[in-house]
Amino acid sequence: MSQRNSCETVRGHQARACTVREALDRVGGKWSIGILVAAAQGPVRFTELERQVEGISRRMLTLTLRNLERDGLLHRTVYPTVPPRVEYTATPMALELYDSLVALTAWAERHRAAITDAREAYDREHAAPA
Repeated sequence: MSQRNSCETVRGHQARACTVREALDRVGGKWSIGILVAAAQGPVRFTELERQVEGISRRMLTLTLRNLERDGLLHRTVYPTVPPRVEYTATPMALELYDSLVALTAWAERHRAAITDAREAYDREHAAPA
């Protein structure tokens, strides 16, 4: 049974826990934070997100946008132009999350060097004997 189905069929306390876990997985995903931070600044187009979210492929951007829209964190607006113009905006729920995301990204920036040093020290200490 898929993870999605198992979460939807569980009743009571476990269903709430599953929903919380899924929500945290979504907003903590590799690409979600960058997308949500960008969208919180105002309407943003696909190509802008592609430039702002370093390293993301078009396919992953598309999938992540769809999932964030499905979860109610982004609103997608299609304008009837040729070619169609599409903009993404953060929903009130995502805007509530914004300060936490900024704090998390700031923490990661502050500790990036320390984490790299810790990883290198760990790898040296736990290296397999030659």
